[in-house]
Amino acid sequence: MKRAKHVLMVLSGKGGVGKTTVAVNVACALAKGLRVGLLDADLHGPNVPKMFGIERATMPVKDGRILPVPTPYNLGVVSIAFGLPDADTPLIWRGPLKMKAIRQLLEEVEWGKLDLLVVDLPPGTGDEPLSMAQVLGEVDAALVVTTPQQMALLDARKAVNFSRRVGVKRVGVVENMASLVCPHCGAEIDLFGVGGGEEMARELGAEFLGRLPMLTEVVQAGDAGRPAVAGDSRAREAFLDLALRTWDFVRGPAEG
Repeated sequence: MKRAKHVLMVLSGKGGVGKTTVAVNVACALAKGLRVGLLDADLHGPNVPKMFGIERATMPVKDGRILPVPTPYNLGVVSIAFGLPDADTPLIWRGPLKMKAIRQLLEEVEWGKLDLLVVDLPPGTGDEPLSMAQVLGEVDAALVVTTPQQMALLDARKAVNFSRRVGVKRVGVVENMASLVCPHCGAEIDLFGVGGGEEMARELGAEFLGRLPMLTEVVQAGDAGRPAVAGDSRAREAFLDLALRTWDFVRGPAEG
């Protein structure tokens, strides 16, 4: 872990807000010019491999060390999903087994030298996110993903405060699904409202890093096993912009 120059945690207070979609596309966008690794730390919902089309892969082992699974997008992925018999197998483990797995995923992987390690945390602020944060040690930044409506923001606020409690240097917020873009006419519908994430960030003193529209191509790309940012669409531009803002935020004012 000490060979990663920067570490970014991507988290949310609850599931279903597009946290993994954001983590995958930000990592993929930055991997075009940086050495990036992506750790899928969501033990019960490890969906990162599916979004890269590598869900049938297995993690290679060399000299007793786990090696990340390569992707077609210049970054390696580590996920508990690679060790499950199939995608339908649930992980039915109690706390001690999960904590052991977390340590293995963090400490027994040979990432090589990285500019950035992106960690897709499980939703919530319980045992697993806490253990991840503690084992990671010094984390440069956290990216809290939320949707604009108040029900999602209630939990996102907890994720912001959780990040600060575990010593993350900088906490940013991205507002996902800020508007639904009609695939026929291009009109935008504020399905969940708009601006809630930005207002929350301002109230809590966090950095607002931008908002992402709800686009059909994002869903289609994820289901097809390719990040939306790797295509040619409005989604690509939105994720590229977020990725660049996030990279500047992770490095902080000292590096610019």
